[in-house]
Amino acid sequence: MNQILRIPAGLLLGAVLLTGCRDTRDQPELTAADSLSLAIDGEAFRRHVAVLASDSLEGRMPFTNGEAKTIAYLSEQFSELGLEPGNGDSFFQEVPLVGINSVPQGSLAFTAPGKSLELKYPDDFVAVSRRAVPEVALRNSELVFAGFGINAPEFDWNDYEGLDVRGKTVLVLVNDPGFADSTLFRGKNMTYYGRWTYKYEEAARQGAAGVLIIHETAPASYGWNVVKGGWSQPRLYLAAGDNNLSRAAAEGWITRDAAGRLFDLAGLSADLMAEAGKRGFKAVPMHLRTAVTLRNTISRSVSHNVIARWPGTDRADECIIYTAHWDHFGIGEKVNGDSVYNGAADNASGTAALLEIARAFARAPEKPLRSVVFLAVTAEEQGLLGSEYYASHPVYPVDKTVANINVDVLQPFGRMKDVIVVGKGQSELDEYVEAAARKQDRYTRGEPDPSGGFYFRSDHFNFAKAGIPALYIENGSDSREHGEAWGKARKDEYNSQRYHSPADEYTPDWDISGIVEDMRLIFAVGYRLSTENTFPAWKQGSEFKAIREKQVSKPGN
Repeated sequence: MNQILRIPAGLLLGAVLLTGCRDTRDQPELTAADSLSLAIDGEAFRRHVAVLASDSLEGRMPFTNGEAKTIAYLSEQFSELGLEPGNGDSFFQEVPLVGINSVPQGSLAFTAPGKSLELKYPDDFVAVSRRAVPEVALRNSELVFAGFGINAPEFDWNDYEGLDVRGKTVLVLVNDPGFADSTLFRGKNMTYYGRWTYKYEEAARQGAAGVLIIHETAPASYGWNVVKGGWSQPRLYLAAGDNNLSRAAAEGWITRDAAGRLFDLAGLSADLMAEAGKRGFKAVPMHLRTAVTLRNTISRSVSHNVIARWPGTDRADECIIYTAHWDHFGIGEKVNGDSVYNGAADNASGTAALLEIARAFARAPEKPLRSVVFLAVTAEEQGLLGSEYYASHPVYPVDKTVANINVDVLQPFGRMKDVIVVGKGQSELDEYVEAAARKQDRYTRGEPDPSGGFYFRSDHFNFAKAGIPALYIENGSDSREHGEAWGKARKDEYNSQRYHSPADEYTPDWDISGIVEDMRLIFAVGYRLSTENTFPAWKQGSEFKAIREKQVSKPGN
């Protein structure tokens, strides 16, 4: 039911030049979405990024003056565009958070009759607790090696089958069995069952008192330094009515070397870790007892999501939700004399893109059938917390939410031939992206390293967990001007030199031509969804398909 406009010749020529098409006879017919996307020229984007990434916003850390300035700016801009408040009469959704600084009191100890092993913090292990209580402890907790710690009915895999781990500590592997065996799960495409967040959630559902993940760099896709640095700092969590007492008391990691010593202590072969990746593996009691004490310093506060709505007409109760996280790391350790973590690419760029896309919708001559919601979320850098809170406290019914389109890190590297669809193969939204990319003379592909589980590392994931088809595209690397090796080098340089550092700053010489193309593509996908009657579905094999099917029957006209 897409609307088709008759486009003036001058505008059509501009569309051809701006999308990079060589011969219009070979290109799909331009639609209303294509015409409206030309309103996205990047000038407003520059202005917004310059503000959002400025030192005056102090790195946009939740609970600071930087948050107050950021959310005020966003709500003012949405209001000036003519959007209505997205949460009743308010542009804000309160997100209650609890900060916990967990500090191990000494070592992580394992004992058996006549022998023992102590792991040192943080070189051998890290551990935290989500429980908002002053102290937690594992005392004499029986240790069980539970393979990958996965219960996945759709893959006919259950490491907990016939196993009672109540009060025990489970030792599990990172990633999922497909990492080593392409015939299992989705092969190198990591499923959510491979993410550390799932391991902790499932262990808690099984009643475990503690859970330890064995770190290995390749299947984790990051080194021990990342674990050591990230898990030895205070962490934010969503505040829960039960103070998170439903979670395991201790959640942690140990190094691969420490795991080897642990298997030796138990008189077991480390080959069990390879055996755990074979169908039919059964959990192994290690006949060791675990002990560790964590002392927690607790703080509580409220942060905010920012929500704006462009109302639809005939199907206004249905909505498409665009997301981007507004937060970053605030003011921190000085690097080369600079202590402001501006987060220009990550994610002032995505937040500015929300405003640009909202402006394009607001300039449409007719409102879409469905409502379009713009959700700038908090605390992504602390663990996707703002989007997690929205997904568990939705303002708009989940079964009426058509799709989520997430925008996170747009890079000023110029125009690219490719569009990287993170988690390609998960949902029918892939086809929407492919159609929009063809009109820009571009092609789509999945992320270069699907084993890294990047589909589970930004805010769209919390919508996917709720069953809502969710889309996240990443900057391409196949540069039109310089080629793929150059584009990959630019991304590698950002990740190694500027990512999560004060060097992630905006400068007026940014080449935003590729960002403009990406914003137009993202707009076109959302516009098409907003004018349709059907709901995109998860594809066969997606771990989120069953959740959606329980919520809503796919309508069709």
